[in-house]
Amino acid sequence: MHDFNFSGGGWMMFFWLFIIIVLVLFVMQALKNSGQNNQNKETPMEILKRRYANGEIDEEEFNKRKKELLK
Repeated sequence: MHDFNFSGGGWMMFFWLFIIIVLVLFVMQALKNSGQNNQNKETPMEILKRRYANGEIDEEEFNKRKKELLK
């Protein structure tokens, strides 16, 4: 019969259960974040189009780099 004293017994079961729950939550968060990173990646062509649309590069530079990307 368990008396749930501080020398182990039932408390150790709660300790290990807590550790397992924390590890499961950590793994779930890591998997969630890795999935989001894969979805947010832009292709080089999308980056080029965005930079052109934002005015960071002019039309000549855009066409030059586009030609390089399509090789």
